[in-house]
Amino acid sequence: MEHWKRTIERANRCFAEGELVDAREHYLQALALAQVLFERWSDADEAVAACVISHHNLADLHLRLNQPEESVEYLCAIHQRLLQTMQNARLTPALREAALCQSSKTYVELLNFISEHGEYPRSNLLLKSAVAQACHEFSTVSGHHLGAH
Repeated sequence: MEHWKRTIERANRCFAEGELVDAREHYLQALALAQVLFERWSDADEAVAACVISHHNLADLHLRLNQPEESVEYLCAIHQRLLQTMQNARLTPALREAALCQSSKTYVELLNFISEHGEYPRSNLLLKSAVAQACHEFSTVSGHHLGAH
């Protein structure tokens, strides 16, 4: 965790100083660390938070570079990763719960991005699949059949 924190701090300094190429390199290193250690960190909340922060920082960087398509890719990638984590019974309950808690943040960030920068194909696909999945889970849990009769 300490190595990830130092890497993020270096990236944030570069970002603040306008050294965006260096910031991107450090953010990508931090993201790689967060992804490799995602299931191995002793604290599930920290593991999920590190992954979310890494993705969101890269999204912010690409917005600064006037690259909204790349930005939305990072926002969608982390939201999708959390949704998959929540549904993966192989993972620990703590990691799945941490993903659930953070997924509301990633969802709001994605909606804020769309409201400010417009829709993109991946964001539309992700949000539609999330709605379809929620409807399926509701119908399975409640015993209701949703659809045309």
